[in-house]
Amino acid sequence: MPSAQPAAPTPPASARRVLIAGASGFIGRELLDLLLADPTVAEVHALVRRPLPLRHERLHQHSVDFARLDDALPQLHADTAFCCLGTTIRVAGSQAAFRAVDQDAVLAFAALARRAGVRHFLSVSAIGASVSSPSFYSRVKGEVEQSLRDAGFPSLSLFQPSLLLGARDEFRFGERVAQVLSVPFGPLMAGPLAPYRPIPGSVVAQAMAAAARQPAAGDGGDSSGVRVLTWRDMQRLAGG
Repeated sequence: MPSAQPAAPTPPASARRVLIAGASGFIGRELLDLLLADPTVAEVHALVRRPLPLRHERLHQHSVDFARLDDALPQLHADTAFCCLGTTIRVAGSQAAFRAVDQDAVLAFAALARRAGVRHFLSVSAIGASVSSPSFYSRVKGEVEQSLRDAGFPSLSLFQPSLLLGARDEFRFGERVAQVLSVPFGPLMAGPLAPYRPIPGSVVAQAMAAAARQPAAGDGGDSSGVRVLTWRDMQRLAGG
């Protein structure tokens, strides 16, 4: 039985229309709740593979095939888009399957967002993302970041968490180890190591919601409107 969310206050006429992909995932679930509770958000359009067990007067779910987004949802118009799509090679099963989610689906969603008129695109990447990384995972993340920079969004926010803390639906060994070790060793990761500190998925979601209310250029950004946010930036935005 789908759960019902309590009605939020009526948003003002100037409230934002937002898109979100990956709303069923670890960070996406947290972010979706925040967006639905935000009185400055008029509509939330969630692109999903399968319908979410959630009802809300401002939530509009669109069942899509992320491999076929070229002509999808031409009627959509939005101001802001959040991309929380992501997997691991272990979960995906192969490098090709990993690319299909973390690269192809992300860039297809970004193209749809551009067609919808989105001005601020916010995406979850990873610390160490670089097109020249020897790590396949980090290299793909770097390639995606570069493609998003080239996509032409007036504002782009790239979130680079390290290992994520919190309860997932699936078991991820590396993150489980990080949760155990982060209590005694996390505070020791200071200075240049701070960006590599594990971070709760809820903090990433809170930071994304907060960043969407700010322009990407300026503090932590550059003149191109691109902002890259690591551990310290996300903690600050989340109020931690």
